[in-house]
Amino acid sequence: MIPFHIDLRPGISIYEQIVYAAKKAIISGQVRCGDPFPSVRLLSRELKINPNTAHKVVAALTALGLLETRPGIGTIVAALPEARNSERAQLLGPEIEQLVVEAKKLGIEHDAVLAAVTAHWKRLSTTEGGHSKK
Repeated sequence: MIPFHIDLRPGISIYEQIVYAAKKAIISGQVRCGDPFPSVRLLSRELKINPNTAHKVVAALTALGLLETRPGIGTIVAALPEARNSERAQLLGPEIEQLVVEAKKLGIEHDAVLAAVTAHWKRLSTTEGGHSKK
């Protein structure tokens, strides 16, 4: 089983999309330090990708320091320093770009986009029971 979700999108290489999804899962804490990471064979089979692509994904994540290989255990998620907000915000790059492109297509001004984001943020910041999330 793959511990992260991938929505394959046309125009972006499968390799880049898988690396992005795995990186997002690790930095956001969805996948934790010490958790096993799927083997190249499992990634290849589950995602229906070429084994060379799966190997390239694992190698890239290892080079980034997100994964480590332990003899007798396999590949696991590496211990990471606490992710800063700026690192987490960078994970939203594709979504932010899509929002900006769509707003420009619709002719929505910058201030109106910011106001809409702020309104949605405030609406989602309140949970059931009246408690506020920060």
